[in-house]
Amino acid sequence: MVFVDEIKLYAKAGSGGDGVVRWRRLKGLSKGGPFGGDGGKGGDVYIEAVPEITILEKYRGNTEFTAEDGQDGASGIKKGKAGEDITIRLPVGSFVVVEETGEEFDLILPGEKHKILKGGAGGYGNAYFKSSTNTTPKKATKGKKGQESVISVELRLLAHFGLVGAPNAGKTSLLNALTKTKAKTADYPFTTLEPNLGVFDGLLIADIPGLIEGASLGKGLGHKFLKHIKRTKTLIFCISVERDNILEEYKLLKKELVSYSPDLTQKNEIILLTKTDLVLAQELDKKISELRGEFEKVLPVSVYDKNLLDNLKRELKNLILQDK
Repeated sequence: MVFVDEIKLYAKAGSGGDGVVRWRRLKGLSKGGPFGGDGGKGGDVYIEAVPEITILEKYRGNTEFTAEDGQDGASGIKKGKAGEDITIRLPVGSFVVVEETGEEFDLILPGEKHKILKGGAGGYGNAYFKSSTNTTPKKATKGKKGQESVISVELRLLAHFGLVGAPNAGKTSLLNALTKTKAKTADYPFTTLEPNLGVFDGLLIADIPGLIEGASLGKGLGHKFLKHIKRTKTLIFCISVERDNILEEYKLLKKELVSYSPDLTQKNEIILLTKTDLVLAQELDKKISELRGEFEKVLPVSVYDKNLLDNLKRELKNLILQDK
């Protein structure tokens, strides 16, 4: 499946039903008084946040959403039935712009719902216009058109932790091990072409596709995925022990993030040394010692070592508790 994180939709609220001219039928009178009802209101358009990150994919071949029109009025001063509303379900984290009105909505919480387009009012039937000076009005009005607009949707992931690192740093394998996710992995760069998500103990982890030098300028996978890091609470820098100079690797990653958005310097950071099963214990201790001179928190991890994985989980849960 192709991950869709930006899309333009067209939405139209329902038009109001027409009012009608009708007459009360009384014996001996061709017009026994105005008896026409008002038209029903058109349906409104809503957006609702749902915890389904891939739902935008379903809209690629169906980008138009139309609420139901209100029904026309009827004899007996009966008002037409209101049109059914329509709700467009969007992923939590969506930033929505209603282009016609200029309104913006940031969908942060699951179940969050907003009316974005109003249905048209129903027209008036001739009974509405009856007065002491006009006892047989022949006037009725048409229903109003519903609002319509192009809707721009941009998904900005909301995750507790974002795994960032160079291509083939072991991020996706780590996500799978932590959360029992089954994201695609392989021993070559850019296996991850879309953000993968996983959850353990209610904590959401996003595996952001690999960064390369120049990503902040759009190289590699570029801006398409860097934007998802902006609303991640904590950045987990994944650096493979295979790298010759781990500190330089971190600096390169950090440079790309800061070049994209200086605000990223304000986020919590964890440094992970990944693939520790590939080196001897003595070499691993040396690399950790080098980094602990620069960082407060350096954690080794291997997807094949349950103790290291359990330790990482404890650290992540403790970090969330400290933030509360």
